Amino acid sequence: MGFQQLPLDALPELGISFVRVQWVDLTNTVRYRVLPLSYFYRLLQSKRPGLTVTKSVMGLVFDSPVEGFGPIGEYIYAVDLTSLRVCPYAPGNVSVLGFFQVKASVGKEVDVPVCPRTILRRIVRYAEETLHTKFFVGMETEFILLKSTVPPVPVNSQGWCASGALMTGAVETQVMEEIAQALIDAGIELQLFHSEAVNGQYEVVTGPLPPLEAADVLVHTRETIYNIAHKHGLRATLAPRLRKNRYGTGAHVHISVQKVTGSPPSPVWSTKPPLTRVEAQFLAGLLEHLPAVSALTLPLPQSYCRMIDGMHAGGTWVCWGIDNREAPIRLTNEAWPESKNFEIKTVDGTSNPYLVLAGLLAAGVIGIRDQLNLVHENCGDEKTAAEMTKEERESKGIHKRLPLDVEMARKYLLEDEKLKQLLGEEAVRVFVRVNEALGQAINRDGETEDTSETRLIETY
Repeated sequence: MGFQQLPLDALPELGISFVRVQWVDLTNTVRYRVLPLSYFYRLLQSKRPGLTVTKSVMGLVFDSPVEGFGPIGEYIYAVDLTSLRVCPYAPGNVSVLGFFQVKASVGKEVDVPVCPRTILRRIVRYAEETLHTKFFVGMETEFILLKSTVPPVPVNSQGWCASGALMTGAVETQVMEEIAQALIDAGIELQLFHSEAVNGQYEVVTGPLPPLEAADVLVHTRETIYNIAHKHGLRATLAPRLRKNRYGTGAHVHISVQKVTGSPPSPVWSTKPPLTRVEAQFLAGLLEHLPAVSALTLPLPQSYCRMIDGMHAGGTWVCWGIDNREAPIRLTNEAWPESKNFEIKTVDGTSNPYLVLAGLLAAGVIGIRDQLNLVHENCGDEKTAAEMTKEERESKGIHKRLPLDVEMARKYLLEDEKLKQLLGEEAVRVFVRVNEALGQAINRDGETEDTSETRLIETY
């Protein structure tokens, strides 16, 4: 079920005074301008409702443009009213997202190739219109609540699903309940929340939606978490892994694959797992291109401190398994076709949600388009891929490892011609350029690891 759009004429009755026109750049920084409601209404009466924004918007790293981006030129950021949503964490405010467009369009072409939201929309449309395939996406958001950032001190020392992590009267309990209610009040399907395995760590799970809306909801969820934690004097961080912690912080993505028209095709196999043909092809494409997609889903050097064998984070081998938390792709609910989905674990909260879904879906779309055969067998027996011998892995079709650092991931992305074709070669080139600068800005030469970690926490 999708989100029911807010009626514009109802905003004054809801006590709305301000509109936050938001976008998410290539460093996964949420940026916005605040418009009084009266001016927003006037804006909507123009021929192309939107704001003018400098063309350097997608080349900023800590407000400094990377090479190739300068002060000349503007885009139009065209608002998308289907994304309009109340912000219960900021009473009197609504937020709206949009699409970057060419200001002086030639003919009918207005799309900006490096706009993350546009890239995702284009891939979803291609899948639906050309391959007659649609997707639904559910999101998990893990984060740590800190009492201080220098040094990082978690709000408690509790563990996974521990009752002590949500004690009555505790500030973290109040924060989590306010987050939950704010998401519900914003029209988001909250399925559950609980404490996680790291001290002060929590997880929020939201329901399945079409991909573009799912990414929008994730942006709103993170803004809700950050703001409500700040209101109570805490810092919420999505940092992939703090150095003193055993486990990391992820942003797992659940994707279900369906045909748009006609009855579901027969299962590929008569025995487990009962994957449909389109599901098997999607999975084959995802496995083939996952090393390259990792540059988008694991964008920082610290991202690879989480993706280690034995960390319950997906491991380092390209494989999949039924309910195998040491596989980067886990098939869940395999016995129930209506809720069966692929959980992708090689994602963390420093990544741009639109680029994450664009990359993952593009990889799967290649598998469907090219009718790839699924050569990887279920890695869901007693051993994980890391525990197997080389011969045991090869018997299951497991031959490749994921990139072990961000430099290797960027190399895989630049060399993956099919993936670049779907994402757009210009978008990939610009992302890599910005991503390299971001890594250098987070981890500066001559600084201690403590200083870099503090910057990471205060940025994400």
